[in-house]
Amino acid sequence: MKKTVLREYARLIVRCGVNIQKGQEVMIYADLDQPEFVQMVVEEAYKAKAKKVTVEWNYQPLQKVRVRYESVKTLGTVPEWVKAKQEHLCEVLPARIHLISEDPDGLKGINMEKLAKANQMAYPILKPYHDRRENKEQWCIAAVPGAAWAKKVFPGMRTSQAMEKLWEAILFTSRVTDDPVKAWQEHNADLHDRCAYLNSLKIRSLHYTADNGTDLTVGMIPQGEWKGGGDTSLQGVFFNPNIPTEECFISPMKGEAEGIVYSTKPLSYRGILIENFSVRFEKGKAVEVKAEKGEDVLKTMIAMDEGAAYLGECALVPQHSPICESGILFYNTLFDENAACHLALGMGFADTIQDFQNKTLEECRELGINDSMIHEDFMIGCDSMNIDGICEDGKVVPIFRGGNWAF
Repeated sequence: MKKTVLREYARLIVRCGVNIQKGQEVMIYADLDQPEFVQMVVEEAYKAKAKKVTVEWNYQPLQKVRVRYESVKTLGTVPEWVKAKQEHLCEVLPARIHLISEDPDGLKGINMEKLAKANQMAYPILKPYHDRRENKEQWCIAAVPGAAWAKKVFPGMRTSQAMEKLWEAILFTSRVTDDPVKAWQEHNADLHDRCAYLNSLKIRSLHYTADNGTDLTVGMIPQGEWKGGGDTSLQGVFFNPNIPTEECFISPMKGEAEGIVYSTKPLSYRGILIENFSVRFEKGKAVEVKAEKGEDVLKTMIAMDEGAAYLGECALVPQHSPICESGILFYNTLFDENAACHLALGMGFADTIQDFQNKTLEECRELGINDSMIHEDFMIGCDSMNIDGICEDGKVVPIFRGGNWAF
């Protein structure tokens, strides 16, 4: 891939993604697959007047080794230096850039039960730090190709060809055009207008149906509002948290979901694929899950804490999205969730509550926002999906027909 194009992508992530402010610290989290591109992002961050840029590297094989040899107690212990680091993050509120390229099967064979227990131990210690930063910082998740990921997506090609093909797909779906900033401004405007219309309907529940057997009704929070595209932090900085993104989303009312829903794409959870699964809800809670592959992992996921079995997000994505129309199954949630309507189990978003900036996080959760240590999106959209909105006045409004917007 031409370096000039990659430089444009790096600049897009820095300027339009996290929108680094002069004098701000920056944290970049990346796998080992694309060090040259990470260097480009670091350079662009400094050109945007970042005060300091820190890169933290991740390597899946090392994670597997740690989980294999360390005890649950050791894995789950949060040392004092990590607490000090979290305190620093709360004080300086750095812009966070996550560059993902991991192998979808990279943690296959890991002791998921052991890892889950360790995460459950550490989470109560780390949660207060995360809550203090909620909605105050800018962050952006974007992607770069990894060799194993590219071969998973394009198995019939040589590694070099697959890497180039995945670069092309990432850049196309991320709107890295001749003028990517303008393209994103136009895209954000479209998503904003769609959210404004959805908010005007005062929807109190969504009813999903599809030919695959999906029949699910999900309740909405009366004070909730739809969001999509860019967002503004409590510090007043506009940023784009996901590159790419195609969704209009909302956090539903905890405890109000009835029926069954079927997945339409695999879910990669902590490097393990869960495929062809269904989730049945009663009184908002996932009470039964079935999967052709990864069922035990799915059951572990929804048992992580009390909120893990409840919904935290409903997102609408048309089949006419660029990612869906590419025909590529990415085996990566950042892309696959933007190719289809999806739901998320676990944590909801406090900033989908009207006037959230004048409420505490606890007040938002009291209104119905779910709280959990996980937030896992899974794809349910297909070309037979219909969605109706049942409004405050009882009127039923078509939202989706045949997998696409009905307005």
